[in-house]
Amino acid sequence: MARVDVRSDADVRTAREKGREIARDLGFSATDLTMIATAISELAHNIIWYAGHGEVQLTVERDDSLSGLVVIASDAGPGVTKALQVGYSTSGSRDLGLSGVRRLMDDFQIESSVDKGTVVTAKKWRRTG
Repeated sequence: MARVDVRSDADVRTAREKGREIARDLGFSATDLTMIATAISELAHNIIWYAGHGEVQLTVERDDSLSGLVVIASDAGPGVTKALQVGYSTSGSRDLGLSGVRRLMDDFQIESSVDKGTVVTAKKWRRTG
């Protein structure tokens, strides 16, 4: 497991590269590595933009026929409301947003409470058997 405290763009790069490294070790394709790195970058940037700081945890899940990278991005920020709508951006930017992360990854779950923070769990799976 890797844990990255996210407070700056340098931390975003660290989280993205650690995720890419773990995914490469799991045997993900180059295309999947790009999607995973993009999703991690988006989640980590959201932490900075909307909460100021938080963390990204990267773990591996396995069963008989699948290996997966699990990305958990958490913060204690203001929470999210419409963030899963395609094209919605509270920052006014053209970033992927949470809906883009949901499209890039295989599993996606979000828990958020106003003024209590947000936890996003995203997983990418690779068939192993």
